[in-house]
Amino acid sequence: MEAIAKTKYLKGSPRKARLVVDLIRGRNVSQALAILKFTDKRAADPIAKCLNSAIANATYLAEQQNIAIDPDDLWVRTVFVDMGPTKNRRRMRPAPQGRAYREQRHYCHITIQVTSDEAPKTEKELKAEAAKAKKAAAAPKPEKKKAAAPKAKKDTKKAKAEEIENPEQAAEQQDAKITSEAADAKDAKTQNPEELNETKQADEKQLDENEQLERQ
Repeated sequence: MEAIAKTKYLKGSPRKARLVVDLIRGRNVSQALAILKFTDKRAADPIAKCLNSAIANATYLAEQQNIAIDPDDLWVRTVFVDMGPTKNRRRMRPAPQGRAYREQRHYCHITIQVTSDEAPKTEKELKAEAAKAKKAAAAPKPEKKKAAAPKAKKDTKKAKAEEIENPEQAAEQQDAKITSEAADAKDAKTQNPEELNETKQADEKQLDENEQLERQ
């Protein structure tokens, strides 16, 4: 839904009015009204009135066409200021070298178009989306790790199924494990005290022989 509002023969030069109009171009209606409320320019108040009339025109057209519109969804699509006629003032201003310039005070015409269509994305938004896409592409995909986990589960399930199918083989394997553990335990037995005494005597003899050789 689109609507237009115009303000004609507004006092002031169009150059000064364009400074205010540039602040609200492409903005949401509520943001534009807030900006105009706090702008310290003479053209801000009449431009705000023109914007309010554009909002009213949009809601009126929507009611005529049986379309539901939220005024907060409207945004300023186009705004421009045209030059109007000059005031018929017969006044002169002094100029250098004895000359005189005629005083010209201009009027201006303001046009505001409001729409409820989706606003096109700005350059900043497009750049932000492109950056997000790059990050998502560069990030590692966790799907492969998730796919590896079910394989391990399947292997364990297969092993359990094989044990259930061949209970005799499983029993034989358990017996072999028990016998191997018993053999390891026998090998790891500690030495008897007699063997320890024999080794001690042999060590003492070697020490005595070494001392005698050193004395000689």
